[in-house]
Amino acid sequence: QVQLIESGGGLVQAGGSLRLACAASTRTFNRDAMAWFRQTPGKDRESVAVITWSGGMATYTDSVKGRFTISRDFAKNAVYLQMNSLKPEDTAVYYCAAGTYYSGSLHYAYWGQGTQVTISS
Repeated sequence: QVQLIESGGGLVQAGGSLRLACAASTRTFNRDAMAWFRQTPGKDRESVAVITWSGGMATYTDSVKGRFTISRDFAKNAVYLQMNSLKPEDTAVYYCAAGTYYSGSLHYAYWGQGTQVTISS
């Protein structure tokens, strides 16, 4: 059973930084990409950043471009989300996910438990 274990959430002031980490419990599972999603109450889960596992190609939702950076570490079997210049609207529960391509789209079979990020104004 694959587990994705997140860490690094917390409470920071607007303009501050946080670094989220997500470690996979095993290397032996199929994944084409890792991603960070976020969700606030009453809203759909939103994809924030995606990185292809082998090639390291990263994509971001427009609202975080230039502020967030996703990266991966093969040795640690982990993915990270560096979040700078944080805004109150970044407040959410952040989830790590592992996905594979199917019919041209990423499908996420594995999810972390979520970590709360709260930005105070």
